[in-house]
Amino acid sequence: MRPDHCRFCSIVFIAGSAIFLSACGVPQTRVEADVDRATADALPAVSEAWRAAASTGPVQPGWLGGFNDPVLEQLVAEAQANNPNLAAAAAGVQQAQALARQAGASLTPDLGLAAGAGRGGSLESTAPGPSSSFDAGLQLSWEADLWGRVSSGVSQATASAQAAEADFRFARYSIAANTAIAYFIAIEAQLQLDIAEDNLAIIENTQRIVQAQYNEGVASAQDLALSRSDFASAQEQLVALQGAARDAQRSLELLLGRYPAAEIELRRTLPDIPPPPPAGLPSELLERRPDLVAAEREVAAAFNATNQAKAARLPSLSLTANLGGASTDLGDLLNPANLAWTLGSNLLAPIFDGGRRRENVVISTAQQEQALARYAAAALQAFSEVESALDRGQTLATRNDRLSESAAQAAEAFRIADIRYKEGETSLVDLLAIQQRSNSARSSNATIERQLLQQRINLNLALGGSWN
Repeated sequence: MRPDHCRFCSIVFIAGSAIFLSACGVPQTRVEADVDRATADALPAVSEAWRAAASTGPVQPGWLGGFNDPVLEQLVAEAQANNPNLAAAAAGVQQAQALARQAGASLTPDLGLAAGAGRGGSLESTAPGPSSSFDAGLQLSWEADLWGRVSSGVSQATASAQAAEADFRFARYSIAANTAIAYFIAIEAQLQLDIAEDNLAIIENTQRIVQAQYNEGVASAQDLALSRSDFASAQEQLVALQGAARDAQRSLELLLGRYPAAEIELRRTLPDIPPPPPAGLPSELLERRPDLVAAEREVAAAFNATNQAKAARLPSLSLTANLGGASTDLGDLLNPANLAWTLGSNLLAPIFDGGRRRENVVISTAQQEQALARYAAAALQAFSEVESALDRGQTLATRNDRLSESAAQAAEAFRIADIRYKEGETSLVDLLAIQQRSNSARSSNATIERQLLQQRINLNLALGGSWN
């Protein structure tokens, strides 16, 4: 057998062995099975139903439409398009996806083209003149994935990209929810301002009456001082609420990506409170809520990183091939007589590295445990958010019924007291006390309605429900 033929057979044998050993890495299906078991073991027993009362049925998308508010839908769309934090998260997803593609490229051979030219000669005057040299060639290299180190790195980068995508999806959910909440807060701030303006108008009218009565000797100086004091307090409260309304508008404008100028136009009333959404099952939350999906994908990335660190302690094999030529004449560069080829292989087995690779395994294993702990914490927090939101919905609904009745009765009491005061049947102190109770009930009722709307938003966000 010719020596060239023997060398060729050796290269073929090495390449075939590399391909065979490349299949000896950890299968990705096994890694995913390990991740499923580990994440399930990290959680306590999950209830078959939510402990707080909830309507049955699967979680429904499109919760934003339940408020029947076109302005709100437009504002959410604007926030999705212009919010800078969301734009940064989207760029992060693009980066993670590019890193995954970059890692995947490690599984394919590298092919490069090299070319060079030079000119030189001797410094001796009697030597021949300078000469030129030219060379060009193709270089092919490939690292065999003997133990799955490279493929584990690809799987790690892919899982990290999937986690980034899920985080971005949850960021979009959060921006939609926070925009709706800021919208309701800004409307309530305006309602509180309207109540304060009504209160100021009533107190100002009462003060005029008291001043006229005092001028006629009917009202006392005490009544006049009391009415003036209440008027000044009402003015101060109005100024404070005007500032609060501007702050609420700026918060909303910031979410929308607008300049915070407190110039946004809003509706004057809160939308109707939609019914509670179906809550689904606790077990479904783990697969539906994007931040939990992201945490689970981080666990998968950590498992693959551990496999990659373990495989790095084993030998690595690289295969190379070169085809090129060299000539003193550029026209003869591709002449078959000037062309040559080489095939080679390189086997590297680590012997001593001061424990660096061993400690990499320890580090990646610890990071794997951290990822599992973070996943468990995120899942428990998600369960708590849903249970709390469901419970809070019941509490707020009951409070809203009672406060609505309180506001209606307080308004009726003030109407009667105002008539009696004008007829001299009750004192100014009693009238002002009833008036304060009436305004307080109106204010509390507006707040509880806004809190109920916010509870609906928080519940949908906690359930991982999409808005469109």
